[in-house]
Parts: sequence; structure tokens; C-alpha cells
Amino acid sequence: MDERIDEAYCGTPDKAPAPAAGPPYAECVLCRKPTEYPESVKGITLCPVCEWQEAQRTACSG
Repeated sequence: MDERIDEAYCGTPDKAPAPAAGPPYAECVLCRKPTEYPESVKGITLCPVCEWQEAQRTACSG
């Protein structure tokens, strides 16, 4: 299967947003702690802990 088609179908971004140089930081949508992303980032933002936990859940869901 062509990777370009698969990526377009899944809506996978080309790369993750760059970490913010300083405040204000976006809030984590799960625990409301500050993330490493600027407030201007659109979409779901997660703190490093929640990002790691979400990655474990999706890896095990199979």
C-alpha cells in the first residue's frame, strides 16, 4: 500500500509542533497541567506524562 495514501487517510501530521520557547503554555486536555507546547497550537495538547500514557494505551490496543 502506498504510504502517502495511508498517511492522508489517517490524518497523520507531517511533524509534531515545536516546543514553546517560554510561557504561555497550552494546558493538557486531560490533567490541565502545562504542556511543552505554546497556547497557539491547535488541536489536542497533552503534557509529557499524559502523552506517554496515551502512547502506551494505543500501543497495547492492537
